Amino acid sequence: MTRRVFITGASSGIGAALAKRYAEEGATLGLVARRQHGLEQLADGLPHPERHRIYALDVTDHAALAAAATDFIGALGGADVVIANAGISQGTLTEYAEDLAVFERIVATNLLATVATFAPFIATLKAQAQAGSRACRLVGIASVAGIRGLPGAEAYSASKAAVISYCESLRIELRSSGVKVITIVPGYIDTPMTQVNSYRMPFLMAAEKFAANAVARIDAGSSYRVIPWQMGVVAKLLRLLPNRVYDFLLSKAPHKTRAASGIQNPQP
Repeated sequence: MTRRVFITGASSGIGAALAKRYAEEGATLGLVARRQHGLEQLADGLPHPERHRIYALDVTDHAALAAAATDFIGALGGADVVIANAGISQGTLTEYAEDLAVFERIVATNLLATVATFAPFIATLKAQAQAGSRACRLVGIASVAGIRGLPGAEAYSASKAAVISYCESLRIELRSSGVKVITIVPGYIDTPMTQVNSYRMPFLMAAEKFAANAVARIDAGSSYRVIPWQMGVVAKLLRLLPNRVYDFLLSKAPHKTRAASGIQNPQP
């Protein structure tokens, strides 16, 4: 049976790489992003473009997201893999009052939209799992920035830490249902979001290689995976550092650029 895969943030970066990987493997896709033109370009370049459905919407519009999920389920008779990938990143500093709106937008996009992406699919995936399907997956795309807080990235770090904890909670909640909840934690992946960074990014990985790795872990039903693995080792070591040592080491780390007037570097 052809896999049915629904991906948010699909028009570029990690989302587009995942879409291409799944399409190459014969999946039928539901592609969500803000820009219609970007989605059309992506779909036209995929194998069997006529199979795929595109939804141009902002993931913070929960009603539109639910409508897209309902359309996808109705058109394809269900879903197999749902990937909440849409995310934005921007430097933020709590001391600036104008950054509060940026905090709100980042949390709404990175965390609340993950919840809103999963919610319309859960009943359908549960029913499929009870009918014998072993392919049902809910996948949250987090970040190593959510493992320990990064200076100057307060909103992004907090939102991705919340995604990790949320997916863990949901994984336990759905454990007996047959629906697997998977947390994929990217390190530095070569995408438009990271290409604006002026600082060194250790273990930088091509988006296509990341997608191949991620799809393999999703297929295997891994509950949690940092990609690339080297960044996973670094993340574990960082968790072991006493706060005073971590604070000293990160105190001089480079900061992402603030943009008090709005959000930059979206992953559509």
